[in-house]
Amino acid sequence: MKRTGSQILLESLLLEGVDTVFGYPGGTVINIYNDLPDYPIKHILTRHEQAAVHAADGYARASGKVGVAIATSGPGATNTVTGIATAYMDSIPMVVITGQVPTPLIGNDAFQEADIVGMTRSITKHNYLVKDVKDLARIIKQAFYIARTGRPGPVLIDLPKDVQIASTKFVYPDSVELRGYKPTYSGNVRQVEKAAKMILAARRPVLYVGGGATASDAGQNLIQFAELIQTPVVTTLMGMAAFPTAHPLSLGMLGMHGTYYANMAVTNSDLLIAIGARFDDRVTGRIAAFAPKAKIIHIDIDPTSIKKNVRVDLPIVGELSDVIEKIGTKLRENHDQIEAFPELTAPWRSQVAAWRAQYPMSYKFSNTVIKPQYVIEKIRKLTDESAIIATEVGQHQMWTAQFFNFSNPRTFLTSGGLGTMGFGLPAALGAQVACPDRQVIDISGDGSFQMNSQELATLVQFKLPVKIAILNNNFLGMVRQWQELFFDHRYSQTPLELPIDFVKLAEAYGATGLRATRPDEVEDVIRKALATPGPVLMEFKIDREENVMPMVPAGAAIDEMVLAS
Repeated sequence: MKRTGSQILLESLLLEGVDTVFGYPGGTVINIYNDLPDYPIKHILTRHEQAAVHAADGYARASGKVGVAIATSGPGATNTVTGIATAYMDSIPMVVITGQVPTPLIGNDAFQEADIVGMTRSITKHNYLVKDVKDLARIIKQAFYIARTGRPGPVLIDLPKDVQIASTKFVYPDSVELRGYKPTYSGNVRQVEKAAKMILAARRPVLYVGGGATASDAGQNLIQFAELIQTPVVTTLMGMAAFPTAHPLSLGMLGMHGTYYANMAVTNSDLLIAIGARFDDRVTGRIAAFAPKAKIIHIDIDPTSIKKNVRVDLPIVGELSDVIEKIGTKLRENHDQIEAFPELTAPWRSQVAAWRAQYPMSYKFSNTVIKPQYVIEKIRKLTDESAIIATEVGQHQMWTAQFFNFSNPRTFLTSGGLGTMGFGLPAALGAQVACPDRQVIDISGDGSFQMNSQELATLVQFKLPVKIAILNNNFLGMVRQWQELFFDHRYSQTPLELPIDFVKLAEAYGATGLRATRPDEVEDVIRKALATPGPVLMEFKIDREENVMPMVPAGAAIDEMVLAS
């Protein structure tokens, strides 16, 4: 039986296990939207195409599934670009479907035409312009396979209107065979043996964990591996929830706003085992001074990430759980050595503990003004272990990373690589759709929140009980902090002086609004928000010039931290 292109798309989505899509209709996707009610696929209508892609991103991060977003051509497609780039930088599996003008009009500057394939070539794992309806089922199968395998990432399918209308016999492929795309999953045995020998020879080892550990669901293997060798663990912003922050071996985040003891441990280590991390500049600081005494083992499923930014003594390409498990097995074969290893590295753990005691993560509490760190700690105290936390980008993002203490994987959703303001609210929306029975909280700054505040309407329409905590300092806080420290307090275009009543804004959309202006009001506001059905916005009027510390200045080594402002 024949199917139209739009029907083939929707039936293919069902065969890929898609239960939810996020999108915004328009002229070149009207056929898809006309057929959509005939299929058991939930559609979440966001109020902006960028938000639709961020919501699909949050859905994917929280669930581990492929997120799906739909947008029309022209401005609808171009509005997806920031969301696609965000997902690409953070390796999030996603398929974005954009409408396109009919194929005879492509290249003629038709109404709402844009070359979205050309625009997104550098920010997708792959993208397609479908020219024949007979190719559509195969392309969709390939798109989902590419998005979820290897190093995950976004794939774009540009679907002209005439291809959506055309019909053909629907046959969905059983498998995918791409000659130029063969991800390596199994770690090389010889490299694994070398890694085991390097670990046993080390006396100051550190595990350096990135977002790949979350993407590959390697959390349990990682904990077992760290406990086997009793080695301190540092994480990137993206890798934070992959290893419990409260674990005795955890040193928290390293890098620009990392803990003192994490940065000192990496700087003084003699072996750095990088697991699913890409040595981002926010982590390394001045590369010439990064882990100068250490040999480096780099484990990653993406061979192009290895040796990209730093020298590597031993590369291992493969799926993280596979490689970690194989190294662990090889270490256990050296029974006597692995039994003695924790005692040999005990002085190193004592040194790390001394650094932690010398400069613990802390802040100065105030009885008169709300400190943002205090709000983060209270939210952590009052939420359950499985709560999903999304953030925007800025000071509040770093305070969340420093003070929330995550326990479980896929509970910290944040834009790491691209640093996208406006990410958190729609990402929280998507996470709540993916996990309807869990607490989802968006921690935001007043600047970031206004980038996609219209998604309050989406929360209300779909009865999504996301709680929003705005840390309001009436500043673009992170830029202001740099201006204070490095530009002689010259606050150029960072004060947000126009007073916005966020409580009334929430109420205007039909949500609940709450506010705290004093420290003694913080806990009551959070408790009330968590007990209130539906979406709730909490505004906390915080200390306006509180800074994120420690901080590594631009161009400095990660052990050259500014510890206090």
